[in-house]
Amino acid sequence: MNDQIHSGGSDHEHGALGDAEYAEFMELAAEEGFDAEEIEGAIDAAGHGPLPVLAVVGRPNVGKSTLVNRIIGRREAVVEDRPGVTRDRVTYEAEWAGRRFKVVDTGGWEQDVLGIDASVAAQAEYAIEAADAVVFVVDAKVGATDTDEAVVKLLRRAGKPVVLCANKVDGQSGEADAAMLWSLGLGEPHPVSSLHGRGTGDLLDAVLEALPEAPAQSFGAVVGGPRRIALIGRPNVGKSSLLNKVANEDRVVVNELAGTTRDPVDELIELGGVTWKFIDTAGIRRRVHLQEGADYYASLRTAAAVEKAEVAVVLIDAGETISVQDQRIITMAVEAGRALVIAYNKWDTLDEERRYYLEREIETELAQVAWAPRVNVSAATGRHMEKLVPAIETALAGWETRVPTGRLNAFLGELVASHPHPIRGGKQPRILFGTQAGTKPPRFVLFASGFLEHGYRRFVERRLREEFGFEGTPIHISVRVREKRGRNK
Repeated sequence: MNDQIHSGGSDHEHGALGDAEYAEFMELAAEEGFDAEEIEGAIDAAGHGPLPVLAVVGRPNVGKSTLVNRIIGRREAVVEDRPGVTRDRVTYEAEWAGRRFKVVDTGGWEQDVLGIDASVAAQAEYAIEAADAVVFVVDAKVGATDTDEAVVKLLRRAGKPVVLCANKVDGQSGEADAAMLWSLGLGEPHPVSSLHGRGTGDLLDAVLEALPEAPAQSFGAVVGGPRRIALIGRPNVGKSSLLNKVANEDRVVVNELAGTTRDPVDELIELGGVTWKFIDTAGIRRRVHLQEGADYYASLRTAAAVEKAEVAVVLIDAGETISVQDQRIITMAVEAGRALVIAYNKWDTLDEERRYYLEREIETELAQVAWAPRVNVSAATGRHMEKLVPAIETALAGWETRVPTGRLNAFLGELVASHPHPIRGGKQPRILFGTQAGTKPPRFVLFASGFLEHGYRRFVERRLREEFGFEGTPIHISVRVREKRGRNK
């Protein structure tokens, strides 16, 4: 079985399907009531490469989070400007004019010990690091401030495409205020009311021009350069120490003093005879000692690193109880679609009792990522460091695995026959056929006769893992339901 599953192969206009297989697949689809446009649309939607990233930056109270909510079409981003507001997420997925992209929201945190300018600059820095393009939000009623000018300098240094949003323009009278922002030198100011939606369509059209297209899915494409690893985890779990240990030298300042500036540098490190690029999260400009906003800034740094990486190595302090923040960081990597390795640091300090309770915590708190390779390490002593590279390689192999469509449909046929979907409302939805639309991570499209419940989708994912492996990678499953014929809706 497994010799039919591979993570190589040539690119093809039909993605995972060769010409003969494609014709057979489309014939099967037609028999089941799907037309070619519907099938290809579903596969294209699921089969894109990594989505481009848009950062929304600007000083507090200019309406960034309100704009983010407008862009993503739902109220998810926190719109309170009060420090201390808990944020689980900073990255969202959006769609405009048929194109999908990610949005990084940097709204919400105001003060730190060095004042507002440093706070805004730090936020913008982390977000721009991850972004392909930037929306810079300015309050048109207030006009350009010194803080805005500071962010402009940062944007110019970064060299990313910038779309200037002149927010809080609620009517014609505000257009003149917006026009004043030409003085920033960032091109045309787009007058917008993020609260009421005025002008956001034109803004998003400009955003699509600035963003690169999501690359088409390519199976088995050779990745240029060293594989990219993000070493992430909550503060003080030992990221800097681990990076120094694998590099065999002090590349990162471990006890960084407040106020020390350090430019983020991706570290090229040779491990196991292979050169890897470690995305440096430990040393990304800890410019100030951040108080209430510490968790949020850590989230921004983590998001920036994860977006640039292929593999996320999540470091957890094995001596402490697995925290909500640990779980959030893992979820961030999974939702970004990255290969995943979990490293339990400070293993050498554990007694038998702690090891027992840690195993119970892993079973209960991290059951949803039981598929991720695990390594028990000590950054201080170097214990088990040799296990890190095989775990990373395993995760990458799972991340790039492709299942041929014929083999997948044979598996689905057996699965549906032996474990049919429960009957709901007198009907029994059925998986008719499926295909793998992409890799990195593996993405599947299932075509069904009716809605598949979340529990059944989880069951299908579990069986896919049992059958084909997929160790170290999230799996995305989308379901396209056959429209009933003869309906006038």
